[in-house]
Amino acid sequence: MHNPSDDIKPAVPGMDNRGKGVQAVAENINIGEHFKVFDRKDDTLSENWPRFRGSDFDNISKSSIALKSQFSENGPPVLWKQELGEGHGGAAIYKGKVYILDYDEDKRADMLRCFALITGEELWRRWYKVRIKRNHGISRTVPAVTEKYILSIGPRCHVMCLERETGDFLWGIDIEKEYESEVPLWYTGQCPLIDKDEAIIATGGKELLIAVDCKTGKVNWKVPNPNNWKMSHSSIMPYNYAGKKMYVYAAIGGLIAVSAEEEDKGKVLWTTTEFDHKVIAPSPVCMPDGKIFLTAGYGAGAIMLQLKHSGGEYSVEVLDEYKPAKGLACEQQSPIYYKEHLFGIMPKDGGALRNQLICVKPSDTKEVVWKSGKTNRFGLGPYIIANEKMFLWNDNATLYILDVSTKAYKELASYKLLDGHDAWAPPALANGYMVLRDSKTMICIDLNKKK
Repeated sequence: MHNPSDDIKPAVPGMDNRGKGVQAVAENINIGEHFKVFDRKDDTLSENWPRFRGSDFDNISKSSIALKSQFSENGPPVLWKQELGEGHGGAAIYKGKVYILDYDEDKRADMLRCFALITGEELWRRWYKVRIKRNHGISRTVPAVTEKYILSIGPRCHVMCLERETGDFLWGIDIEKEYESEVPLWYTGQCPLIDKDEAIIATGGKELLIAVDCKTGKVNWKVPNPNNWKMSHSSIMPYNYAGKKMYVYAAIGGLIAVSAEEEDKGKVLWTTTEFDHKVIAPSPVCMPDGKIFLTAGYGAGAIMLQLKHSGGEYSVEVLDEYKPAKGLACEQQSPIYYKEHLFGIMPKDGGALRNQLICVKPSDTKEVVWKSGKTNRFGLGPYIIANEKMFLWNDNATLYILDVSTKAYKELASYKLLDGHDAWAPPALANGYMVLRDSKTMICIDLNKKK
């Protein structure tokens, strides 16, 4: 006689921390308010993984350091482990320091934490109180780090800029409050961008994009939002095409590119509404010949665009568009463009290829060059390329080493490093040390190949 609907309660605006109704909770947030120093270690390492998708925004390490192709019986050496608040925010690495935006559930605070890469010793943390409920985890983003600055975006769209060496607070922005923006479903997934000491942020409210001086917090330029496009989980990608540097962003509403050149920064160069979906997590993959690949989960599939430039004007042509079971598509991770091929993990609605790693050519993303096979499915896990190998972090916390071939799938090694789940955060790699995490634990492993 039990009624299973007895405990069901009506959903009301604000109870899920999205959209209108949440402003009252956010009114008194003092971004960057608290700070604690544990130690001050000198920078000792030279290589960096300073932001989402690495130094060149392509998820490919350019380091010449030789990395392991095999694991011992006990797996790779684990240098340290650190427990975190539940989430999927990945790390950035800069000169021997690891930076990660965590959520401390006891303090109810977004917390930017700095660790020593080799020892895992926590050096400092800066935080601010903000009440956030779990919604498939909490943290989502990777900080951006330069020689001078650190930039983070919290789950509820709180932007914080610090001095890198000291952790001193410079400025903060409550995007939801100041730009009348809507916090995306499952919280902010947009990873911040610093370019030439400017923070480039997609606000998706009164303005679509803004650029903020990292030193002063002054807004240098804004991009209007006449069609009320909303913030997605996708991140802004710099792109050079036809001698012009631009910022490309896939919003909820369409795709936009604005100039990144000094003479006309923030000028809208082109837009298209051909790719407009309610949930977009992968970032645009912009290729040298003007092709731009866009994909998303939840039935969105993918689209290949061709950007053209003539007479000072840009135009966008649709080359192909299809549903997820018809060709390369990704739900969460952005595909990698490497050796004139695209590599990506198919979404759960990808038909017989669901959750498989596949390789395609940009000229025909519906023609599969190779697939990992039905016994090799990887969930929503992330991946990077380094030292002619792909390191794939399955969402059950197993690390795979693959031969990055354009001919066939070849697994070199695998090892389950953690007992957790939802290992969705992008890995970071510098000086042969890789930082990985699942939903609750961050680890650092030594992948250096011994002589």
